Amino acid sequence: MDFENKITIIYCPGCRWLTRASWMAQELLITFEEEIAELTLKPSQKPGTFQILLNDQLIHCRKTSGGFPELKVIKRQIRDIVKPSKDLGHSEKK
Repeated sequence: MDFENKITIIYCPGCRWLTRASWMAQELLITFEEEIAELTLKPSQKPGTFQILLNDQLIHCRKTSGGFPELKVIKRQIRDIVKPSKDLGHSEKK
């Protein structure tokens, strides 16, 4: 494997968002097992935080977007950066 892509999911433990973060992490690891080198779950000290970063670049913030992301949208965003030719199957449909 020759890749350096890193995903970080920052979540608020006080809001009980670890379950959501770990579910998303599992789905992303399954989908991008050949494209990412690391996926980190990181608890935040700041209440209400839920962010997803790819290679330290913010791709989703719950506060600025007004909610949680749909998994298929996040998968497409990550795919478009790490491997644009990758077919995402049912996540491909809008």
